[in-house]
Parts: sequence; structure tokens; C-alpha cells
Amino acid sequence: MKDSFYNIIKGKFLVSDDALKNWRFIVFLSLLALIMIGSSHTADKKVHQISKLNAQVKELKSEYVDIRMRLMQSKMESRIISALESKGLQPSSTPPKRIRIIGEKGSEEKRIASN
Repeated sequence: MKDSFYNIIKGKFLVSDDALKNWRFIVFLSLLALIMIGSSHTADKKVHQISKLNAQVKELKSEYVDIRMRLMQSKMESRIISALESKGLQPSSTPPKRIRIIGEKGSEEKRIASN
């Protein structure tokens, strides 16, 4: 046992008669190691890309919420009235009237609100 351990340390298994079999196995293990290293690098790149995309999604969601809030505020009646008052327009004092249009068949009824 002691001799076989020393033979392994000295590398005699690489120069012995059946060394070709050992060299094939070593080359096979080296190729597997290279493939494993390459796949781990690819996985790391994908993880970094995913985290970057998640950050972009969060940023776009917050931008969407901000723009939606500004839109809702700009659609408020009080904001529209104040914007139009600066141009000299005022809201109508009379409410809109409904106009009923009766179709040819008599069953269809369309309502149009006039401003």
C-alpha cells in the first residue's frame, strides 16, 4: 500500500505500460472540468442579467405609477376648471340636455349628451 501511494505521488502511473488508459481518463476529466467551469460562468452571467432586468422592471413600475398619478390629477375637474379659467373659459351654468334619436324600427334608442 505504501509503495502504490508513492507510485501515485511520483507519477509512475502516467509512464507505465498501460498509461494510455490513464491519460484518456485524465483528458476526459479535464474536459468535464472545462465544461463545468464554462456552464457556471454562463449561469452567473444569466443571474446578473436577471437582476439587472428586475431592477429595470422596478424602475419602470415606479415611473408608470408616477405618470398615472399625474394623469389622474390632470383629469380632475378642479384642475381642468383652473386651467381653463386662466384662458378665460368658465364651466357652463346650465346642465347638458339629452337628445333622443329614435331609429327607423322604433326599438333602437340612442342617447347623445350635448355639451
